[in-house]
Amino acid sequence: MKLAVGRIGRPHGVRGEVTVEVRTDDPEERFRPGTVFATDAGPVVVEAARWHKGVLLLSVEGVRSREAAEELRDTMLLIDSEDVAPTGDPDEFHDHQLIGLAVVTVSGEPVGEVTDVLHHGQDLLVVRRGGGEDAYIPFVKALVPEVDVEGGRLVVDPPEGLL
Repeated sequence: MKLAVGRIGRPHGVRGEVTVEVRTDDPEERFRPGTVFATDAGPVVVEAARWHKGVLLLSVEGVRSREAAEELRDTMLLIDSEDVAPTGDPDEFHDHQLIGLAVVTVSGEPVGEVTDVLHHGQDLLVVRRGGGEDAYIPFVKALVPEVDVEGGRLVVDPPEGLL
């Protein structure tokens, strides 16, 4: 499974640097020079990475002009999920581990399947329900008491009205 660790944004300057919307907890590790990312347009190789006013800037192999950098705008930078090391914390999960899990209530009623994880201040599980509508469940221990990645399921204890 491919994971997005960044999205290329606007060009920076005239020498081909691009801004990156970082989608990883460890940008220094993920965006090292020599790193190869998969993209829809083919591989992208990092030549250099630096921070400028809180924004990650990349120099990409073969991109030497603002125009060439503009062509990369909105390109997702992907890695293989097998390249992501386990966290070692039993209560911490990577998004790709949660997506696809079956969701059931503490009483065993099927709820749906995790289709996405949103990170907007509070982590939210996006759960596709049987009728095709989505439910948004805050990913906190009180509401999600059990995550069984190996068993392929996640148990929720929703308050009245959440589902």
